[in-house]
Amino acid sequence: MPHILTRKHKDIEITNNVIDGVKFNYIAHSTYEDKICVSCEGKNFFLTKLTKEDNHLIKIDSSTRVTPIKIVKQALNAYAKICGAEVLFSNASNDNNRLEPKKEYLKEITYFVDEFSTTKDICVEVGFGSGRHMLYQAEQNPDTIYIGLEIHTPSIEQMLKQVKIKDIKNVYAVNYDARLFLEFLQSNSVSQVFVHFPVPWDKKPHRRVMSDEFIEECMRVLKVDGSLELRTDSPNYFEYNEELLTHFPSYKSIIVKNQDLAISSKYEDRWKKQGKDIWDVTIYSKDESSDIIINKDFSFDIKNNISQENLENNLPQKPVVKDGYFVHMEHLYVINNNKFLLHLTMGSFNKPLAKYVVIENSQANYFQSNPIPTSANQDAHKLINELLNKAIV
Repeated sequence: MPHILTRKHKDIEITNNVIDGVKFNYIAHSTYEDKICVSCEGKNFFLTKLTKEDNHLIKIDSSTRVTPIKIVKQALNAYAKICGAEVLFSNASNDNNRLEPKKEYLKEITYFVDEFSTTKDICVEVGFGSGRHMLYQAEQNPDTIYIGLEIHTPSIEQMLKQVKIKDIKNVYAVNYDARLFLEFLQSNSVSQVFVHFPVPWDKKPHRRVMSDEFIEECMRVLKVDGSLELRTDSPNYFEYNEELLTHFPSYKSIIVKNQDLAISSKYEDRWKKQGKDIWDVTIYSKDESSDIIINKDFSFDIKNNISQENLENNLPQKPVVKDGYFVHMEHLYVINNNKFLLHLTMGSFNKPLAKYVVIENSQANYFQSNPIPTSANQDAHKLINELLNKAIV
């Protein structure tokens, strides 16, 4: 990532300081690093300033990283100019004006929270890998929307290249955990959910995508007679799912061994040549589900002014763990006598979220944007609000 190394220098002057299109808003101090709040091209983020012997290292804060990367470089170069210190090293040159590739079929999770709407059939594939199965389905069914969930970035890039080559228009890719994503789909809106060859996680079964909770959420989003289809070559994973089916006796389910599909991956072809067994486990939705309302309210209700002493002495030092979510108050930064920056981790154990909260007197708000409104993040937010109020003594 781009960064600069300078001789040690004093803090820059913040008041109304704008240079080369970069506005410097404030500096939040701590014992081991500073966070410099900047605005550039309509985006707010932090630069991190670390002391390295007689030098200062300035880089992008990982929790507030923005794109495209040229914005980060622009901010670093503006800081190098305004700090007046000798620059010892920089890899923040903006000489490369290469355009960012267009990725119209790669969507942020916020798209599905705030914008996504369709009257077409929807199918979801969890962990699409190279994308062979999903793209085949999309080509065969051009009037169906296929949403692919994948956390492996190279697989996403490979799939999107094929989308462009094949000129496929009905696929969306999302880099997000499937166990949380389904919360943002309407009830009774999906025809099929595919979970093909998921990682077995034999030594860490809690990381498996298939669970009682995941099946229940699939049954909510699926239309009546819609299906959740697991395909696996792992005997352990198959037996695990056989056990899960006993928790849903009222749902129709089918188990098939070694059936041939119209399309298969290169790994599946290899496994078949090796004589490995492959199981298909399909469970069908039977009832219409009630609609859900996504709570997007992340406002704070703090009863009184909070001081630095309150925060340092009364906030929990260790993670607060609840059923299905947690909050960890990581670090406190001081902006001025009445304004503070709190770095914390919150939400689901499957998809923990790092956020900053700006606190000034009795007001608080999340920096950059509110958390994604999953149920775990909502529960964690309520806990954060409670902990901040308990800090007032």
